[in-house]
Amino acid sequence: MADLKTTFAGLTLRNPIIVSSCGLTNTAAKNKKLEEAGAGAVVLKSLFEEQITIDAQQMGDGGYFESEVSDYLTEYIRGHKISDYIQLVQDTKKECKIPVIASINCYSTEGWIDFAREIEKAGADALEINILAVQTAVEYQYGEFEQRHIDTLIALKKAVSLPIIMKLGSNFTNPVPLVDQLYANGAAAVVMFNRPYQPDVDIDKMVQSAGDVFSAPSELSNSLRWIGITSARVPCIDYAASCGVHTAEAVIKSILSGASAVEVCTAIYRKGS
Repeated sequence: MADLKTTFAGLTLRNPIIVSSCGLTNTAAKNKKLEEAGAGAVVLKSLFEEQITIDAQQMGDGGYFESEVSDYLTEYIRGHKISDYIQLVQDTKKECKIPVIASINCYSTEGWIDFAREIEKAGADALEINILAVQTAVEYQYGEFEQRHIDTLIALKKAVSLPIIMKLGSNFTNPVPLVDQLYANGAAAVVMFNRPYQPDVDIDKMVQSAGDVFSAPSELSNSLRWIGITSARVPCIDYAASCGVHTAEAVIKSILSGASAVEVCTAIYRKGS
Protein backbone atom coordinates (compact mmCIF):
# COMPACT_ATOMS: atom_id res chain seq x y z
CA MET A 1 0.00 0.00 0.00
CA ALA A 2 1.26 3.47 -0.87
CA ASP A 3 2.49 5.68 1.96
CA LEU A 4 0.06 8.61 2.14
CA LYS A 5 1.55 10.20 5.24
CA THR A 6 1.73 13.99 5.18
CA THR A 7 2.03 16.98 7.50
CA PHE A 8 -0.47 19.77 8.00
CA ALA A 9 -0.29 22.65 10.49
CA GLY A 10 2.65 20.93 12.17
CA LEU A 11 0.63 17.72 12.66
CA THR A 12 1.56 14.34 11.22
CA LEU A 13 -1.34 12.78 9.32
CA ARG A 14 -1.45 9.21 8.08
CA ASN A 15 -3.19 10.54 4.97
CA PRO A 16 -4.33 13.99 3.79
CA ILE A 17 -8.06 13.44 4.35
CA ILE A 18 -9.43 15.44 7.28
CA VAL A 19 -13.08 15.19 8.28
CA SER A 20 -14.18 18.78 8.65
CA SER A 21 -16.36 20.27 11.36
CA CYS A 22 -19.89 18.92 10.91
CA GLY A 23 -22.56 16.76 12.49
CA LEU A 24 -20.36 13.72 11.88
CA THR A 25 -17.79 14.93 14.41
CA ASN A 26 -19.98 15.90 17.36
CA THR A 27 -19.42 12.76 19.49
CA ALA A 28 -16.39 10.71 20.43
CA ALA A 29 -18.10 7.54 19.16
CA LYS A 30 -18.59 9.02 15.70
CA ASN A 31 -15.02 10.26 15.63
CA LYS A 32 -13.77 6.78 16.49
CA LYS A 33 -15.72 5.36 13.55
CA LEU A 34 -14.25 8.03 11.29
CA GLU A 35 -10.78 7.01 12.44
CA GLU A 36 -11.59 3.36 11.73
CA ALA A 37 -12.87 4.38 8.27
CA GLY A 38 -9.45 5.86 7.51
CA ALA A 39 -9.64 9.56 8.35
CA GLY A 40 -6.27 11.27 8.75
CA ALA A 41 -7.65 13.74 11.33
CA VAL A 42 -10.96 15.13 12.55
CA VAL A 43 -12.12 18.67 13.16
CA LEU A 44 -14.66 18.62 15.96
CA LYS A 45 -18.09 20.13 15.43
CA SER A 46 -17.70 23.89 15.84
CA LEU A 47 -18.82 25.85 18.85
CA PHE A 48 -20.76 28.78 17.35
CA GLU A 49 -20.62 32.15 19.07
CA GLU A 50 -23.66 33.19 17.07
CA GLN A 51 -25.69 30.20 18.27
CA ILE A 52 -24.92 30.99 21.90
CA THR A 53 -26.25 34.51 21.38
CA ILE A 54 -29.39 33.22 19.62
CA ASP A 55 -30.11 30.67 22.35
CA ALA A 56 -29.83 33.38 25.02
CA GLN A 57 -32.17 35.64 23.07
CA GLN A 58 -34.72 32.84 22.70
CA MET A 59 -34.66 32.16 26.44
CA GLY A 60 -35.29 35.85 27.04
CA ASP A 61 -37.87 36.18 24.24
CA GLY A 62 -40.65 38.58 25.05
CA GLY A 63 -38.53 41.33 26.55
CA TYR A 64 -39.22 40.29 30.16
CA PHE A 65 -35.62 40.44 31.28
CA GLU A 66 -33.41 43.34 32.20
CA SER A 67 -30.16 43.69 30.28
CA GLU A 68 -28.22 42.35 33.28
CA VAL A 69 -30.32 39.18 33.26
CA SER A 70 -29.85 38.79 29.51
CA ASP A 71 -26.10 39.08 30.00
CA TYR A 72 -26.28 36.44 32.72
CA LEU A 73 -28.23 34.09 30.44
CA THR A 74 -25.68 34.51 27.69
CA GLU A 75 -22.80 33.71 30.03
CA TYR A 76 -24.69 30.76 31.55
CA ILE A 77 -25.43 29.22 28.15
CA ARG A 78 -21.91 29.96 26.97
CA GLY A 79 -20.40 28.30 30.04
CA HIS A 80 -22.61 25.24 29.62
CA LYS A 81 -21.76 24.81 25.93
CA ILE A 82 -18.05 25.34 26.56
CA SER A 83 -18.12 22.68 29.30
CA ASP A 84 -19.80 20.24 26.91
CA TYR A 85 -17.26 21.06 24.23
CA ILE A 86 -14.29 20.49 26.52
CA GLN A 87 -15.79 17.10 27.37
CA LEU A 88 -16.03 16.32 23.64
CA VAL A 89 -12.35 17.13 23.20
CA GLN A 90 -11.34 14.97 26.15
CA ASP A 91 -13.54 12.03 25.16
CA THR A 92 -12.38 12.09 21.53
CA LYS A 93 -8.73 12.21 22.56
CA LYS A 94 -9.30 9.11 24.70
CA GLU A 95 -10.91 7.25 21.79
CA CYS A 96 -8.77 8.38 18.85
CA LYS A 97 -5.10 8.24 17.98
CA ILE A 98 -5.38 10.55 14.96
CA PRO A 99 -5.02 14.33 15.45
CA VAL A 100 -8.06 16.02 17.00
CA ILE A 101 -8.63 19.61 15.91
CA ALA A 102 -11.01 21.81 17.91
CA SER A 103 -13.07 24.46 16.13
CA ILE A 104 -14.53 27.84 17.06
CA ASN A 105 -16.88 29.74 14.75
CA CYS A 106 -16.78 33.32 15.97
CA TYR A 107 -17.26 36.91 14.87
CA SER A 108 -15.56 38.65 17.79
CA THR A 109 -12.20 38.24 19.49
CA GLU A 110 -13.27 39.01 23.04
CA GLY A 111 -14.18 36.15 25.33
CA TRP A 112 -12.59 33.30 23.39
CA ILE A 113 -9.07 33.50 24.77
CA ASP A 114 -9.86 31.64 28.00
CA PHE A 115 -11.78 29.03 26.02
CA ALA A 116 -8.77 28.47 23.78
CA ARG A 117 -6.68 27.85 26.90
CA GLU A 118 -9.23 25.29 28.11
CA ILE A 119 -9.14 23.57 24.71
CA GLU A 120 -5.37 23.34 24.97
CA LYS A 121 -5.59 21.87 28.49
CA ALA A 122 -8.17 19.34 27.27
CA GLY A 123 -5.60 17.93 24.86
CA ALA A 124 -6.65 19.18 21.43
CA ASP A 125 -3.87 18.94 18.87
CA ALA A 126 -4.77 22.17 17.06
CA LEU A 127 -7.44 24.86 16.92
CA GLU A 128 -9.33 25.89 13.79
CA ILE A 129 -10.83 29.40 13.75
CA ASN A 130 -13.73 30.36 11.50
CA ILE A 131 -14.65 34.05 11.30
CA LEU A 132 -17.64 33.62 9.03
CA ALA A 133 -19.60 36.84 8.67
CA VAL A 134 -21.19 38.83 5.87
CA GLN A 135 -20.15 42.48 5.94
CA THR A 136 -23.24 44.65 5.43
CA ALA A 137 -22.65 47.82 7.48
CA VAL A 138 -22.92 51.06 5.51
CA GLU A 139 -20.06 52.54 7.56
CA TYR A 140 -17.79 49.54 6.85
CA GLN A 141 -14.14 50.45 6.39
CA TYR A 142 -12.23 48.61 3.68
CA GLY A 143 -9.89 46.01 5.18
CA GLU A 144 -11.76 45.88 8.48
CA PHE A 145 -12.85 42.26 8.04
CA GLU A 146 -9.37 41.11 7.10
CA GLN A 147 -7.93 42.90 10.13
CA ARG A 148 -10.36 41.06 12.39
CA HIS A 149 -8.79 37.77 11.29
CA ILE A 150 -5.32 39.07 12.06
CA ASP A 151 -6.29 40.54 15.44
CA THR A 152 -7.99 37.30 16.48
CA LEU A 153 -4.96 35.26 15.47
CA ILE A 154 -2.55 37.56 17.34
CA ALA A 155 -4.65 37.34 20.53
CA LEU A 156 -4.83 33.55 20.35
CA LYS A 157 -1.13 33.13 19.64
CA LYS A 158 -0.36 35.09 22.81
CA ALA A 159 -2.62 32.80 24.84
CA VAL A 160 -1.88 29.28 23.58
CA SER A 161 0.88 27.30 21.93
CA LEU A 162 -1.54 25.20 19.86
CA PRO A 163 -1.20 25.35 16.06
CA ILE A 164 -3.83 27.83 14.85
CA ILE A 165 -5.60 27.03 11.58
CA MET A 166 -7.55 29.86 9.95
CA LYS A 167 -10.52 28.73 7.86
CA LEU A 168 -11.37 31.51 5.45
CA GLY A 169 -14.63 32.42 3.79
CA SER A 170 -14.77 32.72 0.01
CA ASN A 171 -15.88 36.36 0.02
CA PHE A 172 -12.45 38.00 -0.14
CA THR A 173 -11.51 39.99 -3.24
CA ASN A 174 -7.87 38.96 -2.85
CA PRO A 175 -6.97 36.47 -0.08
CA VAL A 176 -3.23 36.52 -0.93
CA PRO A 177 -2.22 39.49 1.28
CA LEU A 178 -4.43 38.23 4.10
CA VAL A 179 -2.78 34.80 4.04
CA ASP A 180 0.61 36.51 3.95
CA GLN A 181 -0.26 38.46 7.10
CA LEU A 182 -1.70 35.38 8.79
CA TYR A 183 1.54 33.54 8.11
CA ALA A 184 3.59 36.51 9.41
CA ASN A 185 1.59 36.45 12.63
CA GLY A 186 1.98 32.76 13.31
CA ALA A 187 -0.86 30.89 11.61
CA ALA A 188 0.07 27.26 11.03
CA ALA A 189 -2.30 26.73 8.10
CA VAL A 190 -5.26 28.10 6.18
CA VAL A 191 -8.31 26.30 4.84
CA MET A 192 -9.97 27.47 1.63
CA PHE A 193 -12.90 27.83 1.93
CA ASN A 194 -15.68 27.83 4.50
CA ARG A 195 -19.16 27.46 3.05
CA PRO A 196 -21.58 30.17 4.19
CA TYR A 197 -25.25 29.72 4.89
CA GLN A 198 -27.14 29.31 1.62
CA PRO A 199 -30.44 31.24 1.58
CA ASP A 200 -33.52 30.43 -0.46
CA VAL A 201 -37.13 31.62 -0.61
CA ASP A 202 -40.18 29.41 -0.11
CA ILE A 203 -42.56 30.97 -2.61
CA ASP A 204 -45.55 28.98 -1.29
CA LYS A 205 -45.13 30.14 2.31
CA MET A 206 -43.54 33.46 1.23
CA VAL A 207 -40.73 33.18 3.76
CA GLN A 208 -36.97 32.95 3.57
CA SER A 209 -35.70 29.40 3.97
CA ALA A 210 -32.43 27.48 3.96
CA GLY A 211 -30.94 26.61 0.60
CA ASP A 212 -28.76 23.64 -0.25
CA VAL A 213 -27.03 22.42 2.90
CA PHE A 214 -24.39 20.34 1.15
CA SER A 215 -21.73 21.53 -1.23
CA ALA A 216 -21.62 20.49 -4.88
CA PRO A 217 -18.56 19.16 -6.75
CA SER A 218 -18.56 22.32 -8.89
CA GLU A 219 -17.64 24.39 -5.81
CA LEU A 220 -14.18 22.85 -5.72
CA SER A 221 -12.94 25.02 -8.58
CA ASN A 222 -12.84 28.17 -6.46
CA SER A 223 -10.65 26.45 -3.85
CA LEU A 224 -8.36 25.10 -6.57
CA ARG A 225 -7.99 28.57 -8.08
CA TRP A 226 -7.04 30.34 -4.88
CA ILE A 227 -4.91 27.57 -3.40
CA GLY A 228 -2.97 27.51 -6.65
CA ILE A 229 -2.48 31.27 -6.68
CA THR A 230 -1.87 31.77 -2.97
CA SER A 231 0.42 28.79 -2.41
CA ALA A 232 2.64 30.12 -5.20
CA ARG A 233 2.79 33.62 -3.64
CA VAL A 234 2.90 32.54 0.03
CA PRO A 235 4.49 29.08 -0.04
CA CYS A 236 5.64 28.83 3.60
CA ILE A 237 2.23 28.04 5.12
CA ASP A 238 0.14 24.88 4.79
CA TYR A 239 -3.11 24.84 2.81
CA ALA A 240 -6.17 22.62 2.93
CA ALA A 241 -8.95 22.56 0.36
CA SER A 242 -12.54 22.50 1.54
CA CYS A 243 -15.96 22.69 -0.10
CA GLY A 244 -16.68 20.53 -3.13
CA VAL A 245 -14.25 17.71 -2.26
CA HIS A 246 -16.51 14.79 -3.17
CA THR A 247 -14.24 12.29 -4.92
CA ALA A 248 -10.76 10.79 -4.80
CA GLU A 249 -9.99 12.75 -7.95
CA ALA A 250 -10.89 15.99 -6.13
CA VAL A 251 -8.38 15.11 -3.41
CA ILE A 252 -5.64 14.58 -6.00
CA LYS A 253 -6.53 17.83 -7.79
CA SER A 254 -6.34 19.75 -4.52
CA ILE A 255 -2.90 18.37 -3.68
CA LEU A 256 -1.63 19.05 -7.18
CA SER A 257 -2.87 22.64 -6.80
CA GLY A 258 -0.79 23.18 -3.65
CA ALA A 259 -2.80 21.77 -0.75
CA SER A 260 -1.27 19.52 1.90
CA ALA A 261 -4.67 18.17 2.94
CA VAL A 262 -8.38 18.35 2.21
CA GLU A 263 -11.37 18.77 4.50
CA VAL A 264 -14.45 16.67 3.74
CA CYS A 265 -17.67 16.09 5.64
CA THR A 266 -19.69 13.60 3.55
CA ALA A 267 -17.24 11.55 1.50
CA ILE A 268 -15.81 9.24 4.19
CA TYR A 269 -18.64 8.23 6.46
CA ARG A 270 -22.38 8.11 5.85
CA LYS A 271 -24.00 5.24 7.73
CA GLY A 272 -25.17 5.92 11.25
CA SER A 273 -24.55 9.65 11.10
